[in-house]
Amino acid sequence: MTEIELIKGCQNNERKAQEMLYRKYFGIVKSICLRYTQDEDKLISIINDSFLKVFKGISNYQATGSFEGWLRRTSFNALSDYFRKDNRYTKHTSFDIPEQSQNSEAIVDLYYADLLDVVDMLPETTKVVFKKYAIEGYTHKEIGECMGFSDGTSKWHLFEARKKLKNILKSRGSKIMGYVG
Repeated sequence: MTEIELIKGCQNNERKAQEMLYRKYFGIVKSICLRYTQDEDKLISIINDSFLKVFKGISNYQATGSFEGWLRRTSFNALSDYFRKDNRYTKHTSFDIPEQSQNSEAIVDLYYADLLDVVDMLPETTKVVFKKYAIEGYTHKEIGECMGFSDGTSKWHLFEARKKLKNILKSRGSKIMGYVG
């Protein structure tokens, strides 16, 4: 069965096509999830949530980009939803940070959404490369092919993103702790 036939079968809610899609892309979804948790129970739950989201939303897939890219983005959204839901129970928990480490640990208080807001402050191409590499799990070669430049250019954008994010977070960290710094 070709990928297009597989997608059409899933859009028609055919169980065989869904099973084949699950088997074909299980490793990719698992590798995305393994970047964020090693807990086997959480991992299985997130993977199942990801595929549920894929099967529910596959009718919205427009075939304008690669299906694997759409699947990765959908899986990452399921992963984000899981941890956002999981964090609502821990938001009100406070941890005492030892006095000497408060400055260096200031960014610990930033929530996931805050980090994504910081990523959104990057220049557009740098932001896209960072998200594709660090969040969605693409290689530099895949990013270069997708965006029409060399893998070396992708590596440069990732380096720039990390440098800029470090400066932004360092700046936010000092403001959080009340220092002008």
